[in-house]
Parts: sequence; C-alpha cells; structure tokens
Amino acid sequence: MKVRRALISVHDKTGIVAFAQALTALGVETLSTGGTAKLLREAGIPVKDVSEVTGFPEMLDGRVKTLHPRIHGGILARRDVPAHLAALEKHGIAPIDLVVVALYPFEQTVARADVTRAEAIEQIDVGGPAMLRAAAKNHASVAVVTASSQYQSVLAELRASGGSLGEATCYRLAQEAFRRTAQYDAAIAAYLASAGDSVSVPGLAPLDGAGEAGARDEMFPAVLRFDAERALPLRYGENPHQTAAFYRQVGGPSVGLGCMKQLHGPELGYNNLLDFSAALSLLLEFEEPAAVVIKHTNPCGAALGDTVGAAIVRAKASDPVSIYGGIVGVNRALDGTVVEALAGIFVEILFAPAYAPDALEELKRTKKKCRVFEVPCDRTTLPPRLAEYRSVLGGLLVQSADLADLDPAALRTVSKRAPTDDERRALRFAWRVAKHAKSNAIVLTTADQVVGVGAGQMNRVEAGSSASRRRTPCVRRTRSSRSGTGSTWSPGRARPP
Repeated sequence: MKVRRALISVHDKTGIVAFAQALTALGVETLSTGGTAKLLREAGIPVKDVSEVTGFPEMLDGRVKTLHPRIHGGILARRDVPAHLAALEKHGIAPIDLVVVALYPFEQTVARADVTRAEAIEQIDVGGPAMLRAAAKNHASVAVVTASSQYQSVLAELRASGGSLGEATCYRLAQEAFRRTAQYDAAIAAYLASAGDSVSVPGLAPLDGAGEAGARDEMFPAVLRFDAERALPLRYGENPHQTAAFYRQVGGPSVGLGCMKQLHGPELGYNNLLDFSAALSLLLEFEEPAAVVIKHTNPCGAALGDTVGAAIVRAKASDPVSIYGGIVGVNRALDGTVVEALAGIFVEILFAPAYAPDALEELKRTKKKCRVFEVPCDRTTLPPRLAEYRSVLGGLLVQSADLADLDPAALRTVSKRAPTDDERRALRFAWRVAKHAKSNAIVLTTADQVVGVGAGQMNRVEAGSSASRRRTPCVRRTRSSRSGTGSTWSPGRARPP
C-alpha cells in the first residue's frame, strides 16, 4: 500500500515534527488541523489545513474539524472497489493513505484531583476516534498510527520499501487503533459512572450506601469492562515453569504498584509483586514514620518510630529470622540509617517514597540482588473509591478496597475492665497490622511494635500458639513528646494476655 497522502492531528506532539519531516522527504502530502498544522508549518513543513479540503472552517471551539465527507470519504473508500473510486473522483475527494492521530488527554485530565466535570467533558475526543476507527476499518487500504512509539518502525518500513507499508503492518496498526479507542471509551465510561466526583476504577460505581443490603445491587454494574496494558514481563510465574506478566490498569487512578519505579536490582517475579503489594498495603495504614516487613504476603515485622531509621530497627527485631528474603518498606525518605540497619541482611525488595542520594548509592554497591523501588507511600493520595479484583475459577471477585480505620465511636468494651488510653493506642496499632495478616491470624504488639504473628492457620488456637512462640524481645523506645509513651515491654517483664 503506497502512502501518498497523510492526515496528522495529534494532541501529544512528541516526535511529530521529525516524523512529518521524514514523510515529506518521502514525497508524502500532509494534511493537518489546528495546533498541529501550526507547529508543522513553523518547522518549515509543507502542510495543507483540513479546512482547505473541507471548505469549512474549524467551528464550535474546535469540536468540529474533521467530521466531513471529504475527510472520511478519503479514509473509508476501498481501493479495490471501482464504484468507491468513481465516487471519490465525482466529488473531487483525494484518498488518504495514512492517518496519524493522538487523542485528547482525557485520562490525564480526569486523573487530576481538582478536575471539574466541564473540563473532563471538553477532553472527550470525537473526531479523533472517528478517524482512527475509519482508518482501522479500512486497514486494507489505509495505515493508522496512534502513538509516537510507532513512528520509527513505520518510517523504517516506508524507507525500506520505497514509500509503502505491508498488509501485516497495516493489520497490526489497526488492532492497536481499536485497542486504543476501546481503552479511551472505557476511561470515559468509568469517569461518568463515578458521577464526576472522583476517578473510580473502571466498572466500579459510587459506593454510597455501601453495607446497606438494598444498595448492594447498585454498587456494581451489570457488565464489568476492565482494560489493562502490559507494563512489565516477569521472570516467571508462581513457579519457575510458569510464565507471567504485570499489567497496569488503564482508565482508572494510577495507584499502588502502578506507580512503582525500579531504581536497582534484577527482574521481578510473580511472587515478588504479590509480596510487594501486601507490604505497600500495610505501610499505607500508617501516617507516622513506619517500617514494615512482609514474608509470603504476611506481616512478620512492623513498627513506628520517631524516624524510619528507628522504625526499621524495631521492625527487624519483630522477627529477625523471617526478615531474610522478605519485603521491606518505609514511608519516609530512606536514608543511611535504614541502610545501616539492613546491613548483612538479604531482602528481595526494598521500597520507599524517596531516597537520600548517598543511601541509594550504598544500596547499589552493597545489595546487588536487592530490588530497590520508589513508590508513593501516602494514604491520603488514594482516591476515596477504589476497587480490588481477585480472579477465581471461572470468574472475578470485586470489592471496595478496605481503607477504613477503627472508628472509636463504634468500639464497645466487653471486658470487665475498660482499656487505658495506652492500651487503646496499642489496640489500634495491632488492628492495623492484623488487618493484613491472613486468617486465622493472631497479632501480638505493643503500642508501636509487632512482637509476634501467627497467620494462615486453620484455627485460632494454632494461630495464637504460633504468635506466642514467635514472640521476640521488644526494642526499648525512648520516651518522646510525640507519642507520650515510655519504654515497652522487655523480655523479663510479664506480658498482658
């Protein structure tokens, strides 16, 4: 398929000037719209405005530009049907062989916390998806490009073949175009389903009335559409003979592992990400400086401190054996004190919201096999409505994420003695950790340090026995004005039941 005429209309203008220059060098005529045409013209590229072709100016604040028979006729005409070619000739319409469209940034717009409904609606592209779908439908005669990442491969083939693109290439590009428009529409549907108050995960309706039996059927749509893009190939699956990949959700809020950035270390595996997710979920429970340790998705260490350096010392002491090969995270910038506390200990993953430059360099030097990640660890950045998905045999379970903390007003004292204020603080800490241990689970803690965990047992007696056997000495904590607590239990002192 010879490319003689291209229509270019892109919101994301990354690399478009160089791409258009290369097309011009190959003898391709360029049509364009609005800001794209202006940019290309300023770069010295010969370009014809779409309004010259249609005979109509852009109108309605740019809402109508390319929705015209002289554009869509040029895209949709089949080159192998004489009647189609005759119709083009009769109406003076020149065929369009290449369509390059990058859609309005709807997903990026609605991801902003301060976006208004009016702003979101104006970022719903109409003409762009129409051109993409038209070109993709007629892929036997028209090539369609939807992203700057495709520019180089398309140019390479055009140059190698004297200005033509093969059938396989056009077919592949058409698949990508339909995937992109489906993704785009899913993001719009998800936003509208959330009533515009916030960006919800695709398919999850507002959770007003959650917990009321009469509202349950209204919480989730009759048909759930989920869109994700492959973000990372994994070393292997749960076992070495299995293959796996990590997919990042498209169209919903970018949270959790969707925001992770690897700074150091080898490739990830399936189990690494399961544990990483469990560790991040636990760490998000705490506003105070905190450190957590996860092993096989269960907490084996967690502690608070005046600094994350102090917290990691105490979290390590929660279970100094199980930390080996575990996942460790802190919720403040990781500095040299954390690196020092972990000296000589192998951990699979270490993560934090930021790193002191010298600490990161030391990690790269001393922990060659440790995967080091930067990821947001602030719970306040999570959207108010978030869904969790879990696959089961033959289906998918969906629930609202458990972001709730203890409600002091809802607590009832059922013991003969009411807890003291210090005991209430300890109970709240224990609650936040136990929430992330697999049932049956028993968690023993002080007000700010885990001292024993029994998780995943078939009955509570075994869970309690396991937690008791795992009790470790608490790291003494200096009294601080922030917490108002003194030193915690020491090994020789009796512990409350």
